[in-house]
Amino acid sequence: MSLPASLSAWLLVALCAVSGGYCLRRVRRSEPDARGGPAGEALMGFGMAVMAVPSGIGPWGPGILLGVFSGAVLHALWLLRGGVHHAHHLVGSLAMAYMALTMAGGHGHGGGAPLVTGALLLYFTGYVLLGGARLVTAGGAGQPAGGGPPVMPAELTRACRLAMGMGMLAMLLSL
Repeated sequence: MSLPASLSAWLLVALCAVSGGYCLRRVRRSEPDARGGPAGEALMGFGMAVMAVPSGIGPWGPGILLGVFSGAVLHALWLLRGGVHHAHHLVGSLAMAYMALTMAGGHGHGGGAPLVTGALLLYFTGYVLLGGARLVTAGGAGQPAGGGPPVMPAELTRACRLAMGMGMLAMLLSL
């Protein structure tokens, strides 16, 4: 059973936009000095949603996307000052800038450097497999003792990251 390409693209848009919205909510609930990571994830989620919109729809083009994701690369480099655990933001931002550059070059499907695309596919495949394994083994964390209202569980954040990783894989596969 296969979905039409435009429906698949719109489902990816929705998945990435919802992930970006959840990350934006995390930014609002975070302490000011801990907002960099969720802000980068929100930018990535919304950026991925915009990039997944089928061709020819919307006012943005590859040049605008390249500018936005080049800014995201700079933001990710800034986050690295807080530790190497932010390196994933850099890889994701570089991947999005690479895809926008490929689109800007007019290569469309089949474009890009096979070695770079392959390396990014390997990275995000590993990220998704590891993230999925962590999500499955996480158990029931996030439920407060005493039966109070559930807190924002770590599993939801992991699921959000996993969804964006799968979205990245889908977009890389379309190059």
